[in-house]
Amino acid sequence: MKNSNSWTKNLLLILSFLMSLGAQAQIISPPQWTVSLSSEQLKVGEEVKLILQAQIPGGWYIYGTDFDPDLGPLVTTLILDESSAYERVGSLQEIEGKKKYDEIFEGDITFFIKEGNFEQLLKINSSGTISGTLEYQMCSDLTGQCINYEEDIELSFSAVESPENVSAFESEDSDEGETLFNQIDSEESTPELEPVVTDFEPEGGTEESLWGFMVLAFLAGLAALLTPCVFPMIPMTVSFFTGRASSRSAGIRQAFIYGFSIIGIYTIAGTAVSAIQGPEFANWLATHWLPNLFFFGIFIVFALAFLGMFEITLPSSFVNKVDAKAEKGGLAGIFFMAFTLVLVSFSCTGPIVGSILISSAGGELIKPILGMFSFSLAFAIPFTLFAIFPEWLNRLPKSGGWLNSVKVVLGFLELALAFKFLSIADLVYHWGILDRDIFLVIWIVIFGALGLYLLGKIRLPHDSPLEFISVPRLLLALLTFMFVVYMIPGLWGAPLKYLSGYLPPMSTQQFKMEGGMSSDLGSGYVLDEPVKYADILEIPHGIKGYFDYQQALKAAKEANKPLLIDFTGHGCVNCRKMEENVWVDPDVLRRLKEDFVMVALYIDERLELPESEWYTSSYDGKVKKTLGKQNADFQITRFQNNAQPYYVILDHEEELLAKPRAYDTDIQAFIEFLDGAKREFEIRD
Repeated sequence: MKNSNSWTKNLLLILSFLMSLGAQAQIISPPQWTVSLSSEQLKVGEEVKLILQAQIPGGWYIYGTDFDPDLGPLVTTLILDESSAYERVGSLQEIEGKKKYDEIFEGDITFFIKEGNFEQLLKINSSGTISGTLEYQMCSDLTGQCINYEEDIELSFSAVESPENVSAFESEDSDEGETLFNQIDSEESTPELEPVVTDFEPEGGTEESLWGFMVLAFLAGLAALLTPCVFPMIPMTVSFFTGRASSRSAGIRQAFIYGFSIIGIYTIAGTAVSAIQGPEFANWLATHWLPNLFFFGIFIVFALAFLGMFEITLPSSFVNKVDAKAEKGGLAGIFFMAFTLVLVSFSCTGPIVGSILISSAGGELIKPILGMFSFSLAFAIPFTLFAIFPEWLNRLPKSGGWLNSVKVVLGFLELALAFKFLSIADLVYHWGILDRDIFLVIWIVIFGALGLYLLGKIRLPHDSPLEFISVPRLLLALLTFMFVVYMIPGLWGAPLKYLSGYLPPMSTQQFKMEGGMSSDLGSGYVLDEPVKYADILEIPHGIKGYFDYQQALKAAKEANKPLLIDFTGHGCVNCRKMEENVWVDPDVLRRLKEDFVMVALYIDERLELPESEWYTSSYDGKVKKTLGKQNADFQITRFQNNAQPYYVILDHEEELLAKPRAYDTDIQAFIEFLDGAKREFEIRD
């Protein structure tokens, strides 16, 4: 932990970069629609095609018309106003749409990428105007968003009487009828019809360069290395490859096999998971109790092995087979280690992976493969180097005892980081096992024991006799004790900003020494009724708020204050960083408590609601049964965003008072965001 503070700062910078990219992607424009008629010379009584063409932004697709409308996705629908000038013949038809079986909706769907084409047959009765509304849904598997749009169309046209109709005039008065027909025909009866273009222009609608996309995916892979699920895998790699190879060339060869295995597993498995399971799978893996307890157990087992309690060895029968077929057995072990890395790290890398994947539902196959290859390449390079590094360590003089000490130190780190997985499950399911102060006690004891070990006060199995303490070891012990001293004030409620993304939130702290700002500031609870879900949820820093949108909106109206929505999550690292780096600022906290009514909407809260409150989402066609899924669906369908944290400020008419903000630890910018929304509210009020 000698670089814990700088490492945490680097993590903060990289995650800020990624979130800024996501925030830029939230300004989403609809397709550009062109509406025209199939013929310029229209005659009364004839049929003509109304042609609707859409230029679809890159990475997005729209649904067609040729599938069951009850399946889930929104079928593209044309609603025409009633008019005596034309009659509708049949329904809107898609032209050469793509078709596939969708695993999520369990049925065949049709869709368009890049360009969508639709036709509606009309019978012309006279000159007039075609007006109506086009309803459709545009989705992206890159961001996990679906947006419903309504496009107003209006197209004027002129039509002349056909010769058959003119003959009726001739039967009564041929001269008059001929004059009338010639007059109509001589006028500009066939004007050039200009295509009608909607007011919306797509921003960035052209396909982005594959090279640019690969570079972005590569940067995401580098950022993933700094996540708390990936970083602890480095000591596992070091331990696994230490002394494994018989020669330098064999060690390098095994390291490259390890790296290629990581790339292959991520590219194949990641693309398959995205195409089959969809964006909800990553959230399940990151927040469900089963994978988090599994990862917790893995880290505990490895930590105990590193500390010398036992050795992790393969079954004797398998070892005998390895002796007989050494090369085959070696490759299998390397591949298993690579697979373990991918499996454990996916809890943190899943959201990043999901942000660069465009699944097969979007009709693109090469792009997700190249994206996953670039991501895993950046991910694999450092681990390949660490796989080579142990062989270099083995050549150092008297490396055996020193390497065992390194292994023990890494064991302490594994033991500490294991509790992060248990903490996520504990927060999501409200077990109450690891409150913030209990978590801190565990870390203080673990790192305190590590400091004593470095000073030689604790000896473990396989340790060599320690005749003296080297200067580097002494410095590392001092840094460890500094870290312990830094954590101790957290037991009394200190924010510990550098650890804010890894510790449980301040709201779980059982013991606090009140200081600074009083928790009584602000009106907070203004309704004479119980706050829904307050028995399981809490807003940090003594902010009195709500956890149900409708109840909070009612409170905002009664208090005559703007409504501040905090889209957050129990397992959201950046949410904790905002709360403990930005919200804790006295100027920010005073505004949050006094100037707004706040509602915290947890997107990963697994509380199942009564069946009477269930509903089927228009976004994905699924029944939303839990509080978290309904909050997530509300964020996507209302604000076209699915990232947390995400801050929205509304007036009493539920209109935006300021542009929503994502993760950004600039305190002054957050204050300006709050003040700007408050000023706009006062103007409207």
